[in-house]
Amino acid sequence: MLPRMGKDFLVRMQFNWRPLFQGRALLLTNTLSGGILLALGDIVQQSRDNLKQPGRVRDWRRTGRMFTVGCSFGPLLQYWYIWLDGVFVGKALKTVGKKVLVDQVVASPFLGMWYFVGMGLLEGHTLSEGWKEFSNKFWEFYKADCCVWPPAQMINFYFLPPKFRVVYINVITVGWDTYLSYLKHRDDSQTELLSDSSAVDVQQEALPSSKPLEEKT
Repeated sequence: MLPRMGKDFLVRMQFNWRPLFQGRALLLTNTLSGGILLALGDIVQQSRDNLKQPGRVRDWRRTGRMFTVGCSFGPLLQYWYIWLDGVFVGKALKTVGKKVLVDQVVASPFLGMWYFVGMGLLEGHTLSEGWKEFSNKFWEFYKADCCVWPPAQMINFYFLPPKFRVVYINVITVGWDTYLSYLKHRDDSQTELLSDSSAVDVQQEALPSSKPLEEKT
C-alpha cells in the first residue's frame, strides 16, 4: 500500500512540475530559482554572522541585491548550456570532460566577474571599483571554484537532461552562494589592520634599544 502511494505521489508531482521545465516557463524557472537560491545563500551567511555578532542587524537590502544578481544568472546559464550541448554533442566521458574544461576556463571566471561587478553596481559603486574588487579576490574565488564545480559539472553533463541543468546548478549553489556572500561582504579592513599592527610590532622589535646609550651617559 505504502509503495503504491509513494509511486502515485511521485507521478503526481512529476505531472505538476513538468510545465515549469518546458518552453518559455523554463527560462522563468531558471531565473527565479537562481535569484531565490542566491538570496538563500546570503540569508544563511548572515545568520552565521549574527551568531558570531549577537548585536548585528540583518541587512535585507543586501539579500535583495543578491536575489537580483542571482536572477541574472538564470538566462546566462540557460543559453550557455544550450551552446555547450550544441558544440559538444553526446555523453561520452571525453565529450563530458571537454564540456567541464570549457565551462571551468570560460564560464567560471566570467560569472565570477558578473557577480562582483553586478553586486558593486547595485551597491552604488562604479564599474572600475567592482572590477578592482573582483581582481583582488579572483584567485581566492577561482581556487575554491575549481574544487567545487568540476565534480558537480561532471554529474550535470553526464546524468541530467538539458532542461534540468540550471535548476541542478542553482540547488548545488546554495552552499556555494553562502561562500560567495561571505567572500563579497567579508570585512577585509580588519584583516589589513591586524596585518599592519603586526608589521609595526615587528619593526619596533627590530629597532635597536637606546637604553645602553643612556646608561653610558
